[in-house]
Amino acid sequence: MVSRRALLGRTALALAASRFLSPVTAIAVQPQPYADGDPFMLGVASGDPRPDGFVLWTRPLGLSGTATVGVEIADDDGFRRIVRSGSVTASPARGHAVHVEPVDLDPARTYFYRFHLDGATSPIGRTATIDPQATRMRLALAACQHWEHGWFSAYRDMVAQEINVLLHVGDYIYEKSFGTGPDVRSFGAPDPFTLDEYRVRHALYRTDPDLQAATAAFPIIATWDDHEVENDYASLQGSVTEDPAAFVARRAAAYQAWFEHMPISPRRLTPHGAADIVRRFEWGALASLSVLDCRQFRTSQPCGRGGQVIADCAEVFDPVATMLGLEQEAWLRDRLANERTRWSLIGQATMVSRLPLPGGGDARWSDIWDGYAASRDRLIAALRQPAVRNAVLLGGDVHSFWANDIPSDPERMEGPVVASEIVTSCLASRSGPEELFTGIQGRNPQVRFHDNDNAGYTLLDIDAERIDGRFRAVRDLTDPNSASFDLRRFAIEDRAPGVRI
Repeated sequence: MVSRRALLGRTALALAASRFLSPVTAIAVQPQPYADGDPFMLGVASGDPRPDGFVLWTRPLGLSGTATVGVEIADDDGFRRIVRSGSVTASPARGHAVHVEPVDLDPARTYFYRFHLDGATSPIGRTATIDPQATRMRLALAACQHWEHGWFSAYRDMVAQEINVLLHVGDYIYEKSFGTGPDVRSFGAPDPFTLDEYRVRHALYRTDPDLQAATAAFPIIATWDDHEVENDYASLQGSVTEDPAAFVARRAAAYQAWFEHMPISPRRLTPHGAADIVRRFEWGALASLSVLDCRQFRTSQPCGRGGQVIADCAEVFDPVATMLGLEQEAWLRDRLANERTRWSLIGQATMVSRLPLPGGGDARWSDIWDGYAASRDRLIAALRQPAVRNAVLLGGDVHSFWANDIPSDPERMEGPVVASEIVTSCLASRSGPEELFTGIQGRNPQVRFHDNDNAGYTLLDIDAERIDGRFRAVRDLTDPNSASFDLRRFAIEDRAPGVRI
């Protein structure tokens, strides 16, 4: 006979399961065949936090067909107080990736989660809902992690720093090997082109123990840059894959594999090989974060295919050219026109500040915002709207640390400062091209700090009065046990645009 207490407990779990968003359903977990070993070898992750929920992710390996994966969310890491439970279908069409979106959770709360499959249990993940009354937050900014070039020990430091959320602005994987120097490990496979090949590349990254520990410790908000697909591609134009049809197929495969390995809502993988990753987050009146897509909708780079040094190229100033696409530009402008927060954070892939190259004249790199001057002017105009109190641009891509002031006329590098820019270095890769960056502070006086010798990430402590920042550098990328250290501290004051070093 089932006791009254046990019956009430089962009823509570069933009711909790019914409160999941689709595709979770309240059905029993059935045993499913999988290959020998742990089906949860890729770990777990959470992302895109909201005041009432987040997205949970895992991808069981070795499944031969459709499987049912159980999910539990609890108030405690011992799972004595389970607040949601249910199950979700893992389909081979999505590489058996599991994306779960619980709703109606309490704001400003820490939760623990785990997955079940045929007697196997995943590692326990820790995440949190957004505090709509937040008065402070700690955000990490990361980009550019090359599997072969260095160990991911910066993630271990993020866990120790107890961040609230990680913003990753692109090059989460690399599709190719490049550069000279000692490699710490190998891809063990040629460049990916098909969906299965991109799945293998992402899964390889997910086996890194420091990356796994980090994704299980805090939520991530991610956008992409180019290496998730192909170096320096622009919209539907490849830089390496010149055949248009072949590149469209490659991009669609890469986008799906990225989605299958990220804690992002299932509805964001759209038909016909596209994805909607432009989104916004708010921490009450403290801060907003607009996350942009700098690859999918941009026009081709000026005066040539892909990124290159160009000079005296009239296409740079083409008013039709765009880094974001006109629809995304309008989306950002409208959001900022109705801004309600103290800090307006803009997460995007690369450097906005003018980067004049050696040799004088109009030499510039075509793949960053310098190649899209009119689009950058429209971005700056959006940041200058009256509702925007403190605009802070957050980027990556160039494999070096930067703290920049953004003037009202970034092309001429003059005018009042209207925004601050923080560009993080590569988390694990080789440094940027020294021949392009040497002497930059003499060519652009708005550059307050630049370091091209170190890899790592950026830590931002945000409160109502200021942002206190630290560039956290890894001492030795070739040492898996290497520690991180404060390379440089900086601050951004409320209503005082520009970076204080």
